[in-house]
Amino acid sequence: DVQLVESGGGLVHPGGSLRLSCVASGFTFSRYAMSWFREGSGKKLECIAGINSGGKSTYYSDSVKGRFTVSRDNAKNTMYLELTNLKPEDTALYSCAKADNTWVPEEAFRGDFLSFGAWGQGTQVTVS
Repeated sequence: DVQLVESGGGLVHPGGSLRLSCVASGFTFSRYAMSWFREGSGKKLECIAGINSGGKSTYYSDSVKGRFTVSRDNAKNTMYLELTNLKPEDTALYSCAKADNTWVPEEAFRGDFLSFGAWGQGTQVTVS
């Protein structure tokens, strides 16, 4: 079975940093693009970052560009999200998801999440 397990969330002060991890199993990780999503209280689910299967191309939403960095280690079946200069509005449940192809579906950044076939349970990030 496909499994995605996130970790690394926590409580951090404004301006602080965190590193989230997403460990994948049950599929050939290196063949699929991956993305990070978040959903804050009372807010819509938002795609904030994506990385293609090889790790060479990355994409970000305007809300996190310049502050968050997505990366992956295909040898470890793990994707990461480095969060820096955190703001209270970054408080949310952060989840990772597996895309259906090697490339990041750009429509995800417009709210269309149909191209993602598996999701993790999420890790909470609270900035206060």
